[in-house]
Amino acid sequence: MKNIGKTYTYCPSCGLKYEKEIGFYYGAMYVSYALGVALFVTCWVSINLFFPDSNVFLQIGVISGLSIFLSPYLYALSKIIWANIFFSYDPEAISKFKESSKS
Repeated sequence: MKNIGKTYTYCPSCGLKYEKEIGFYYGAMYVSYALGVALFVTCWVSINLFFPDSNVFLQIGVISGLSIFLSPYLYALSKIIWANIFFSYDPEAISKFKESSKS
C-alpha cells in the first residue's frame, strides 16, 4: 500500500523516460479532481436511487468514507491516465532499447 502511486523513472523494457520534465505529474491533480467528482456524483446518485429515504448525514458519511478509502487508488489512476495522455506505445522501442543496451 505504501508504494501505490509510485512510478518508475524509466521503463525497464524499452527505456522510455516516464517524466518529461520536473513536475510533470502535477497535471494529474486535475485528473484526480475529475475522478473525485465522478466518484461523488456516482455515489450520490446511487444512494438516492437505491435508498431514497436516506438522510443527508448518511450520504455525507458514505461519500466521505469512500473518498478517503479510495484516494490512494484514485491518485495512482490519475497518474496513469495523465501519463497515457502524453506517452504513446511504440512496438519497436523494445528491440531498439535491447540493441542499444548491448553496445
